[in-house]
Amino acid sequence: MFAFKQFVVRQGGAAMKVGTDGVLIGAWSRIPDNCRRILDIGAGTGLIALMAAQRSDSALITAVESDASSAAQARENAEASKWSDRIEIVHSRIQDYAPEYGFDLILSNPPFYDGTLTCGDTGRTMARHTVSLSFAELVSSAERLLADGGRFSVIVPAESAGRLVAESSMHLVRRCDVRTKPHAAPKRTMLEFSPLFTGAVRFEELTIGDGAGGYSEEYRALTADFYLKM
Repeated sequence: MFAFKQFVVRQGGAAMKVGTDGVLIGAWSRIPDNCRRILDIGAGTGLIALMAAQRSDSALITAVESDASSAAQARENAEASKWSDRIEIVHSRIQDYAPEYGFDLILSNPPFYDGTLTCGDTGRTMARHTVSLSFAELVSSAERLLADGGRFSVIVPAESAGRLVAESSMHLVRRCDVRTKPHAAPKRTMLEFSPLFTGAVRFEELTIGDGAGGYSEEYRALTADFYLKM
């Protein structure tokens, strides 16, 4: 069990546990005041959906998860939260998910490892590896499910960012390269896309650690509303 300031995440039944990547994209993504519907692609434990519910006053959040056990775990966590009336967990492949409406914001911490690195645990493999959802399928699903003027935010390994951008016909709005400590090479990249051209891309950097065994001030500021000890 992982306790945050306003919600608890139980994770025994989920293929992927709570991790820094989910917290990063859940905290970094911009949620407009007029956001009505939010979609989380790859719910896992339901962490990102819960963060989105905490950050929005009235948005309806849908989290789609292809693994049955993970979907059940995410549903348990959502139902135990104070936003249970605003979070829906859908057990489905995102490639097959076809609602009658679009989403103002789509978030994703997708599977991203090469299929050749798969492990013996089928659920963990599906959650971590692109065998279950390729970058091309992820981007095309986001493009299909976005409402007019919506935004798509995603976190991927830094070395994969260029490939994901190349797969998309949307316009890149923001890019944030994430380092684990000062002067280290970026390990993750967060990207925000829009179907509409919005001008020059905004480039950002974020360092998680302070180089002395603690968290940087910028990471503390980004995640202060969520972590208990921030």
